[in-house]
Amino acid sequence: MFKKDNLPLGIMLGLLTPIVGFFLYYLLILFKQHIGLSEFITILSTNRQMIPKVISICLLLNGLVFYLYTRNRRDITAKGIFLVTMLYAITILLLKLVHG
Repeated sequence: MFKKDNLPLGIMLGLLTPIVGFFLYYLLILFKQHIGLSEFITILSTNRQMIPKVISICLLLNGLVFYLYTRNRRDITAKGIFLVTMLYAITILLLKLVHG
């Protein structure tokens, strides 16, 4: 499935990879500090200035997946990943404008 070169796969990877990044961020950084996942989500909902920062960190994994697909000449899938990454970037910019 991941060896295909098509746009829907790239869009799916672009949407799901930051979610995986979110859980990796939680497990690697916050789990060690004995902060529960529900507590972390509560912190994010009360401190909205953190949301763009966390999304930006989660997008780093998208960059890695994009690199791997371009390196393997799966350019159409990489375009889908890039498209979704740009949509996330626009979301981050809008969140920063709204929440300063």
